[in-house]
Amino acid sequence: MSNYKLADKANWKGRSSNQQLYLHEKVQFSSIKESFTATNTKTIALLGYSSDEGVKRNLGRVGAAMGSDAIRKELGKMSNHLSEVAQLVDFGNLECENQDLEKLQNDLAKAVSFLLESDTMPIILGGSHDLAYGHYNGLAKHLKNGEKLGIINFDAHFDLRANTNGNNSGTPFYQIALEHEAKNEAIKYMALGIRKDANTKDLFEFAEKHKVNYLLQKHFGINYLEHVQLRLIQFMEDVDYVYTTIDLDGFSSAFAPGVSAASPMGFAPDVVLESLKLIIDSGKLLGVDVVELNPTYDIDDQTAKLAASLIHYIIHRL
Repeated sequence: MSNYKLADKANWKGRSSNQQLYLHEKVQFSSIKESFTATNTKTIALLGYSSDEGVKRNLGRVGAAMGSDAIRKELGKMSNHLSEVAQLVDFGNLECENQDLEKLQNDLAKAVSFLLESDTMPIILGGSHDLAYGHYNGLAKHLKNGEKLGIINFDAHFDLRANTNGNNSGTPFYQIALEHEAKNEAIKYMALGIRKDANTKDLFEFAEKHKVNYLLQKHFGINYLEHVQLRLIQFMEDVDYVYTTIDLDGFSSAFAPGVSAASPMGFAPDVVLESLKLIIDSGKLLGVDVVELNPTYDIDDQTAKLAASLIHYIIHRL
């Protein structure tokens, strides 16, 4: 197992009520190295992926390794509307040792598999987007023969870059696509918010070749909500489970300045929240992550608050 650290309880602070009115009063703590049994069907598992090795390899601005704890600090302050029987459990962080990103991805897959076997819903806090490869593989181990796992990626980038020189934050869905191709299968992948100025022509060609579903950023907005919902419904009808990954650099820097690749040309939170509502209500959501938070470049913790608010919405909608 990669360098694994238990959750730092000091990250969970906020107003005190003695009535669990805030999430820092609700959260529990456990370890992926110990057996864990959920007490009910509404158990949310948080696990941090504290690495930006993939961003570094992808020539981005490092700092995402601090993202998972920054999310916790904002999430803990938020109001708790979960039922008394619901559980929110922090399982700590996986960190990258000796720049061995590939091992970290494999260890994340094992950890996600453990969380699913423990009857929890994994929410991975990142951390660079290379975590998607490990997260996907961990979820895929849960599938029965013939079941299909679809990927819905909120992102400015396809992340379909070739991993010729090693895995990085831009390669996870390329890796998954090639593994499916080797089995004569098509990857079930939908990318929402893709920008032409952030993806080269060859990436679009690769996406077309592998029949990737995608919506350009100009069509991923609240004014196009009916079209977005229709595309999501059509995509989810063809899969048994959904893995949802939210890359914060897909948002406009007006909402998310604290990322490696910030741009004012991204999408807004409203269309993402409406999309998440549809995904969650489908009953097919198997795992979710929020990635690429870089506190080094954040302004007044705005991006961390956005990430925490997204997670707050997800756990209460579930």
